[in-house]
Amino acid sequence: MRAGDLLRQLDQRLLPRLAAAVTRLGQGSARPPLLGWVAVLSCAAVLFTAVLATGGPPVPDRTVGEVTRVGVADGESIPGYERTAAADLAALAGGALGEGTYALVSLTEYLAPQSLAAVVGDVGVAAVIGRVPLPGRQTEIVRIPAQRIPEDVTAGMVELAERKELEAADYRSRAAGLGGGGPQERELRQLYESGARVAAEEAAAYRAGCACVYALVVRAAPAALRGVAARPGVRVVDPAPEVRRLERTVFTPPLPEQWDVVRPPVDRDLAPTPDPTPTPGSASPTPDPVPEDRSPAPSNVTDSSPSPAVSSSAPPAATPLMPPTSADTVMESDVSPTP
Repeated sequence: MRAGDLLRQLDQRLLPRLAAAVTRLGQGSARPPLLGWVAVLSCAAVLFTAVLATGGPPVPDRTVGEVTRVGVADGESIPGYERTAAADLAALAGGALGEGTYALVSLTEYLAPQSLAAVVGDVGVAAVIGRVPLPGRQTEIVRIPAQRIPEDVTAGMVELAERKELEAADYRSRAAGLGGGGPQERELRQLYESGARVAAEEAAAYRAGCACVYALVVRAAPAALRGVAARPGVRVVDPAPEVRRLERTVFTPPLPEQWDVVRPPVDRDLAPTPDPTPTPGSASPTPDPVPEDRSPAPSNVTDSSPSPAVSSSAPPAATPLMPPTSADTVMESDVSPTP
């Protein structure tokens, strides 16, 4: 019974009797303080009943701010990760898992949307992870929610293509708007033009339904997950029974082209900036490239992808920059792991 119906019945049954009792007490020799106590006790009874009917006060969400990570982190051994994941899958028991458990399925190569069904079969899919594998370029890692294969993946790629086209146009506009011919302006113009080229190539690839998917997030019983691990083209299945909410989980599968240690792909357009005061006989340290600030993308395509428009403020000219299309983001939260 809903709380509103219960309170309505209490009003219909309790209030007439309470009014009659108060009337009798008022006509008799009862003292005024007794009427006050009767009213207080009646209100307390009604409030207590309402609290019981609604299940008590709301319980705060204790998982706010917590992020679960599944996969292999930057600098870690990929063979070691694969051995650990395989051992976890073999030891996974299905008795207490109910509807199954989430798992990260890493592939040996990039696949097109139409090729994914042959890999997972009838196992339920929650999302796919991919990037456009441009030679010698860092491209954005995206996570596309997908329950229908390949329809949802194809639709997500179309939306990504539209966003990348806007991103490329924005970079071209920024490059054209730079004035002056000094070294700093030339460096910024080169980076903007490079970002525009990468974004345009990504847009064309996604619009063509490219072979860009290299991992899937699935949910199934342990026996079904072990069956997926034995399929051709599957690199490793990493079970994640600790995952409860996908929007608070970061998935970092290894890239198909990497087999030893996880590292960011080399980008040929990111030229190192030498130390302005090098010491004789010592190599100049190269600062790590810094990605440009970007706002989150729509949640129905990528969980933490950049928006079509880049921040309107130009980055400091003295800082080495990375085109926004080369940053790797895979989570709908604010966490941005490296592949």
